[in-house]
Amino acid sequence: MRREFLGSKPAPGRSLGLLRMAFLLGMACLLWGGDVLAEYGDIVINNYSDKAGMRPAIFPHWFHRIRFRCKVCHADLGFKFKAGGNEINMLKIIDGQFCGGCHNGEVAWSVENCDICHSGKPNTPTQVHGNTIQKLVK
Repeated sequence: MRREFLGSKPAPGRSLGLLRMAFLLGMACLLWGGDVLAEYGDIVINNYSDKAGMRPAIFPHWFHRIRFRCKVCHADLGFKFKAGGNEINMLKIIDGQFCGGCHNGEVAWSVENCDICHSGKPNTPTQVHGNTIQKLVK
């Protein structure tokens, strides 16, 4: 069953280019094999990862923002506008909530390869990476 979200379709003619870009990015991540560090604006999610013996998850916000309108994640999927604002865990994702709304093996890759998302530097707190406010507070 493919889920359709309003505003989630690419402009005509962009679909193949976006697919190629996503494929190349995915291949680069798989072949890299080293630590994937968060880029400016990425969301580091570490509410439960360290405690579970996993690396923090990295959510590439701007990569998703190029493809989808804000409402897809923040209205249709229920993500709050705050890093760490949701109680996300793997059971909820597998059940189709949050990331699992798209990362279900049909719309986007599924959760079988943990390292695709759980690629952050251990002990990194939940945050918007590179956030200027966090730098000023320290």
